[in-house]
Amino acid sequence: MEHLTHWKNQFNYDYLGAYSLPDGKDIILTLKETKKEMVTGTNGQKSECFVAYFHENAKPMILNKTNCKTIEKLFNTPNIEEWVNKQIQIGSTRINAFGEMTDCLRVRPFAPKLSEERPTVQTGSVIWKNILDGLAGGYTVTQVLTKYKLTKEQIKELQKYEISSN
Repeated sequence: MEHLTHWKNQFNYDYLGAYSLPDGKDIILTLKETKKEMVTGTNGQKSECFVAYFHENAKPMILNKTNCKTIEKLFNTPNIEEWVNKQIQIGSTRINAFGEMTDCLRVRPFAPKLSEERPTVQTGSVIWKNILDGLAGGYTVTQVLTKYKLTKEQIKELQKYEISSN
């Protein structure tokens, strides 16, 4: 099936929306930080919102109470500082808002499901060197595991490298 484009992708929105998901599929993102900030709505009205930023190259996401409660249950803590560097799986769902059915983003209430189609990596390869460079640049082993299948030995080696480079 060909890739279809949601009309909302034709506009420059500052935040992640249900239309941002590739072909409507869930995405896995790693929380970098969360903070309150002033957000200008589509109607031009400003309001203070709670926003999540990610390590991956993704727009920030406005977190509502429903998504915050899900993250709290997922990580077993209400403390936002303890959510940092943890991964969430985000998907789209339809809800009734203001008398109208609309698509919205929801944090899934389970640990992210990694694709079995991830490639394996040979220790010492160019990709392995890129992974080590990424860890030195602030990426996490958890982020690497979303893209590559690694052996337990490789994971242990990367964890040691991650600790020494941070």
